[in-house]
Amino acid sequence: MRVAVILGIAIATVVGLEGYIPKPSPAIQLQDGTVYFASPPRLVGAATTYNEVYIWGATYYFTLSLPENAGEPLQRVTINQREGVDYVRFNLKDSYAFEGTRSHERQKLGLKDATSDRKTQTTSLTFDPPIAPGRTITIALQPRQNPRISGVYLFGVTAFPAGEKSHGQFLGFGRLTFYSHGHSIFSPFGW
Repeated sequence: MRVAVILGIAIATVVGLEGYIPKPSPAIQLQDGTVYFASPPRLVGAATTYNEVYIWGATYYFTLSLPENAGEPLQRVTINQREGVDYVRFNLKDSYAFEGTRSHERQKLGLKDATSDRKTQTTSLTFDPPIAPGRTITIALQPRQNPRISGVYLFGVTAFPAGEKSHGQFLGFGRLTFYSHGHSIFSPFGW
């Protein structure tokens, strides 16, 4: 009984402190210099402006939330196509990133480098300057065209903190589904 009373008083004292501001979490750094997020970003969602096959002019949006207690700014994001029949190639010169979400686009963010590796089907974007904790950002990738074959396409998203030697944190899959709305004699619905 006494322990419960003492614990209750301690909690009430901490909660009752006005102006109490939790300190940001420091990043985790191993002896070999590898830097980790204290609290990794979160993949909020993925969407496309057009979900029909063969369409030109679509944009794929990947939204990430970087928590206040991340411990380190966000330096780089990789997006790796893990599933889907066609390999989606992006116009990296037309792709960009901004603060906010697809429906609430705010300030554009600086990109130092944007590359794509066809062999690994990975697109990599490096921010300049790195993105400070406590922000929501969206990456807008513009494909040369949507896939030719309908189906589910999964894009694995990995975030890297700032630093010479940083450990990537896998955030999850952005799922985009593409449909063929053409007519087919094999479809029971005529499309």
